[in-house]
Amino acid sequence: MKHVTLACLIALLACAWYGPAHAQSFGSSYTSTAPRDCRVRSAGNGVDDSTVRVCPGKAGLIVLISEDDLREIVSVGKNRSAAAKEPAAEVWFGPFNSSEHTVEWRAADGKPFAIIQRWHIADNNDPDKQGRPNTKALLVVTRLPPGAVCHVAYVDAIANPNANELARKAADELARGFKCGKDELKIVGASGRAVELVAR
Repeated sequence: MKHVTLACLIALLACAWYGPAHAQSFGSSYTSTAPRDCRVRSAGNGVDDSTVRVCPGKAGLIVLISEDDLREIVSVGKNRSAAAKEPAAEVWFGPFNSSEHTVEWRAADGKPFAIIQRWHIADNNDPDKQGRPNTKALLVVTRLPPGAVCHVAYVDAIANPNANELARKAADELARGFKCGKDELKIVGASGRAVELVAR
């Protein structure tokens, strides 16, 4: 009788795990794009010269940060050359901008499918006491291989108190099925000043 009960229990567990009701497990992990954690190359010796950072990511991927004229691009690939050819490497925001050094990797059952990064977008219409533009925070959701690497969604971090949750939800629901160059990038949640600045 004990053997029959054990067999039934194993069968039930197998159905729960492999059956249609089995849900994927989503989670986040984090890497750094701080210069000290990356390979940094400069194109010159001046203050405004361009720099490139190649930073370790997850699942054999690297994060490529290219900065020029106080603007950044962020892309992901198996290596620097691959990342530089992705659609994400062609996206430049008009205002001066920078990305924060923490990259959030969204994964399903341990396999990364998107990154989320916080960007700071300069607002020339909102100067500080020294006349420098204050920045507005924007969360950028970027899809990962297989397939092209491109921006999927923007979340205005000031207009949405739950911006992190909205960005994760957008990554989980949109990134894997998003077709770069065909699907329209989504503005998720309330649209604020940061979205206005990058949508020009």
